[in-house]
Amino acid sequence: MLLHRPLSKPFVAMVPNRIFEKLFLAQTEAEVSDFIAQNPTVFDQSNWFPYGADENYFGVIESQQASPIPALVEKITNSIDAVLMRKCLMSGIDPKGVDAPKSMEEAIDKFYPNHNWDLRQNQRHQAQNIQILADGPKEETSLIIYDDGEGQHPKDFEHTFLSLLKGNKTEIHFVQGKFNMGGSGALVFCGKNRYQLIGSKKFDNSGEFGFTLVRRHVRNALEKQTKRHTWYEFFKIDGNIASFPITELDLNLYQRKFITGTVIKLFAFQMKGITDISRDLNLSLNEFLFEPALPIFTIEKEARYPKTPQMQRELFGLKRRLDKQGDTYLDKEWNFSEVYHEPKIGSVKVTVYVFKSRIEDKNVKDSRLAIRREFFKNGMSIMYGLNGQIQGFDAASFISSSKGLDFQLLRDHLLIHVDCTNMNPEFRDELFMASRDRLKDGDDAKYLKALLIKNLTKSKLHDLYKFRKSNLSVEGTDTGELMKNMAKSLGINKDLLTLIQQTFKLEEGKKEKSKDKSPKKEYPKKEREVTIFHPKRFPSIFNLKGAKDGTPMIQIPLGDDKVLKFETDAENQYFDRVEEPGELKIAILNYRRHTGGGGTERGLPSEPTDFISVNSTSPDKGTIKVILHPNETVGVGDAFEVKATLTSPGNDLEQYFIVKISNPEGHKVPKPEEIETSEPSGLPDYYLVYKDAKEGFQSYDDLEASSIEMGFSTIMHPLIESDKLAGIYINMDSQVLTRYKSKLKKEEQLQFADRKYISSVYFHTIMLFAITKQKKYNFNRTDANGQIEEVELSDYLKDVFESHYSNFLLNYGAEELMQSLD
Repeated sequence: MLLHRPLSKPFVAMVPNRIFEKLFLAQTEAEVSDFIAQNPTVFDQSNWFPYGADENYFGVIESQQASPIPALVEKITNSIDAVLMRKCLMSGIDPKGVDAPKSMEEAIDKFYPNHNWDLRQNQRHQAQNIQILADGPKEETSLIIYDDGEGQHPKDFEHTFLSLLKGNKTEIHFVQGKFNMGGSGALVFCGKNRYQLIGSKKFDNSGEFGFTLVRRHVRNALEKQTKRHTWYEFFKIDGNIASFPITELDLNLYQRKFITGTVIKLFAFQMKGITDISRDLNLSLNEFLFEPALPIFTIEKEARYPKTPQMQRELFGLKRRLDKQGDTYLDKEWNFSEVYHEPKIGSVKVTVYVFKSRIEDKNVKDSRLAIRREFFKNGMSIMYGLNGQIQGFDAASFISSSKGLDFQLLRDHLLIHVDCTNMNPEFRDELFMASRDRLKDGDDAKYLKALLIKNLTKSKLHDLYKFRKSNLSVEGTDTGELMKNMAKSLGINKDLLTLIQQTFKLEEGKKEKSKDKSPKKEYPKKEREVTIFHPKRFPSIFNLKGAKDGTPMIQIPLGDDKVLKFETDAENQYFDRVEEPGELKIAILNYRRHTGGGGTERGLPSEPTDFISVNSTSPDKGTIKVILHPNETVGVGDAFEVKATLTSPGNDLEQYFIVKISNPEGHKVPKPEEIETSEPSGLPDYYLVYKDAKEGFQSYDDLEASSIEMGFSTIMHPLIESDKLAGIYINMDSQVLTRYKSKLKKEEQLQFADRKYISSVYFHTIMLFAITKQKKYNFNRTDANGQIEEVELSDYLKDVFESHYSNFLLNYGAEELMQSLD
């Protein structure tokens, strides 16, 4: 059957196929409303029934995803589930039976052996089974979602597409959906009337093609008086889901006709900031579908954007994009992953992607904008995923804030994926909302974030931060004299001085370090052997470093950590690459508990987390680190045999060792720098920055190498670490200062202008910082898409000076202001 766009006049014979044709070809929700109004007999209120069989489900539908993209992701997830269900049923396997796959990953391996979707032609062919197509005018985009999946009989619509909270998939382990809520979350973003057209036919070609239209009920005058809220409803004919027989339908899908499966049309779907579906929507969905089980097509319509160079694009997740485009955007030397095994959580894998400060021929600002545009359209810097779908996220403030990782210089250059698939189900259930678009603000989420902070602040990220900060290592300017003069000028205002003293520790000046003038004894330098690492795609070496013949004994003091290092020749990305990744597995073979009476009690093999917490890292130039920490369940004298396995196709590599718990070591006295203190920090140094390199000063390039944006419009950059103002980088080639000095001729005037500029920027920065911290302000702003976003204090201070504030400070002093009042 070929659908043609019909004439605008009402149909004479309103048979089901004509009704569906008219609804599907409607370009706007106004056309749908007109069609309904023109056919009052067919669409009489008696033919509309409450969604979920309950008018009170309005609140359930309205309170799901907070934004349209996560809601759309739920539709796509249902399509992936439907395609996998079809494969399972066609294989003669009961999806709830013992032979059914136990995970989505197992389902892919079982139903798509040797798929090799890394090949473009294979990927594109499979993507035709799930398509997202643009429809309607650019000003009112509708989306068509098609899948060649399980499909449903018309009589089953009310138990599947149109049900809520029934848990139809709770016993099926290889699908993502569980509670029949995903289908309704997108409704709230479908224009004013919430029109959603659903059509489906069972995969085995049995039965007819059924369809229904969902909408938000419009209350009449009486209902407005008697009912507090409206509800969602769906359309039937004579008490049944409308249906008609088909062989095939031409729905303008990409390279295929509709035969079986499901098609859904979301009318007037509201997506701020997204225009070209093949490009913009593709990028946005790729983030939420970090590693989808199946590839998908996003397809634009030539009539909407005739100049779009590519109308169809495959969507296969952000992980694959990072893998394919990593050389351009990623600083791959610093990428790594860690796996944490511990009793409360179970197992969680954390993968860290580090982006370059500068890409190709762009400066830091343009590089940052390009990276944000390509990989951070939804502002997700920390992603929490389950079976490849993002379930919640944290913004970049988690990276820079003192309550998070406290790595300000890395804020815009990190993407961290937290894979929660193998967590303990009890912990995971307390972590995610049913809407699957954000974390619960509960104790379990706080526990997980605390674990991330504890481990990532000691990881390669710490070394990376030190490396990027090393570019800022020139000597700062002594601020002692500046502060003395300021204290004198503020002598009449003790309150103002007190405010500064509450935030900064005022000192007379920097004390000179005593210099040992005695000659140092020189020792001949030993030439260091340079080992060239030759990585392999699959490892052939896996050895515990320092181990001798036999099974080595590893002593771990009770309550302490033990770091083990394994030698390998696997490439750095072996655990994290998309195709044929490897894995490090830790297993306990037997456990001997010390009984205290001279004997031991042998235990059965168990999960490692019953006895020890295990953190492991991805390979780093031939070394895999494993950190062992005994749990509270073990005691001194206990021992267990451990097997470490590095997986490799057809040739797993194994190492065996024994762990024995020894007496705890004496209490360690923390170093002074490890002792936390709430005492105010000293005054920050200021650093003068010039466009070009000058001896003893910072240049724009120096700062950009540390991911600090510096250009002619920038006045200063405040470096804030651990909630303290660590340094102020003042731009001496700013447009404001250059223009001000262009009016001056004498050398002493130019020197005075520099001093006025430096002192004004410096003192106003510390004053604004002190006021902000004492008053405990937090900052938000509205972005271009109307979304509220959190603003870092460093960005706020930087923006204040760029917004004509510094121009005011230079051009209008106290004398000028008083004169203006005369």
